[in-house]
Amino acid sequence: MFNFFVDENNKQGNCYIITDTDYNHIKNVLRMEVGEKLLVSVNGKSDLCEIERFDTDSVTVKILGENYNDTELKTKIYLFQGLPKSDKMELIIQKTVELGVAGIIPVEMSRSVVKLDGKKKDSKQARWQSIAESAAKQSKRNIIPKVYDVVNYKHALDMASEFDMLIVPYECKEGMVATKNAINQLKTCKSVGILIGPEGGFEPKEIELAEQNGGKVISLGKRILRTETAAITAVGMCMLALETD
Repeated sequence: MFNFFVDENNKQGNCYIITDTDYNHIKNVLRMEVGEKLLVSVNGKSDLCEIERFDTDSVTVKILGENYNDTELKTKIYLFQGLPKSDKMELIIQKTVELGVAGIIPVEMSRSVVKLDGKKKDSKQARWQSIAESAAKQSKRNIIPKVYDVVNYKHALDMASEFDMLIVPYECKEGMVATKNAINQLKTCKSVGILIGPEGGFEPKEIELAEQNGGKVISLGKRILRTETAAITAVGMCMLALETD
């Protein structure tokens, strides 16, 4: 079943009016017909709907069941991702949105090879947000996670201080005790940040600053992971812990 996101202003009585690119996708790409069912997500909830009619530039869908499915994690996970090279960020956004992150914050760090100027930051952020939206639709999320503007390391730590916990996977951390302790605390938190280094990893000073700001440095195992693997692994571990009774 396909999932689409609309603004609350698109609701009229017991129906939603879908326009623009989603209308085109439903009508001309998916070639859906009157009577077919789909999900419509708005304000963090998803309703089961049925196509009622097509107009010149919109499709009207009738609500069959409100709050039909809830796919969101009870603890909000925010990924702070050290800027990687090439298109790795796109993969990280796609997969971590599928796994359930609430937001992704790209971070310029000491060992980040990529340096973005103003125009590149804007175009990249727009591209990344589009990828997040597509991944949210595919995985039937109730929300479209936000991809934030690129921030520096200090700003990232300031943002993370607003969360209940900050997890920092670090290749030099040995043993899994700290990892298990952090994972076991997840369900007591409303929001958690995960801070991942770029290809070159963290500078020791960055780890010191993270710890000074309350970050819990953990290990993801004995093997050295690529930055994209580390991000997906860390979010996946948290998702599994949160959804395991």
